[in-house]
Amino acid sequence: MRYGRTIELDTPYEDAVPMVKEAFKEQGFGTLTEIDVKATLKDKLGEDMEPYVILGACNPQLAHRALEVDRDIGLLLPCNVVVRQAGGKTLVQALDPQVMVSVPQNDDLQPIADEAAGRIGRALASLEGEAAAAYIRSHIHPASM
Repeated sequence: MRYGRTIELDTPYEDAVPMVKEAFKEQGFGTLTEIDVKATLKDKLGEDMEPYVILGACNPQLAHRALEVDRDIGLLLPCNVVVRQAGGKTLVQALDPQVMVSVPQNDDLQPIADEAAGRIGRALASLEGEAAAAYIRSHIHPASM
């Protein structure tokens, strides 16, 4: 079962994190939390891993609508967005909001999940577009355009 959507960016991790926050902000998601998994595992366990952050990105209107349908749905809200380094790429991953409907099998959540999926999809698409534009700006000489 696929439960998320992943895009791959050629953008360096350090540049991607603020881009991701901005792209989701433009779709109505505020970043409420930021968990630096790499730093936490190093600090608490002495373990090393690649750069990895979990952003708690929430759309208050959608969350409120979902909670009005089912108070337990907070366990499944599509709020986590992962930004992580994988090889020479940066991956951006978001939970598929359809999980919010399929797990509790509550069709009243479908319109909310559909709207969240659209907003998340647009945020991810804008990141892919921004990364492509940045690549072009950095690799193509203006005189050749």
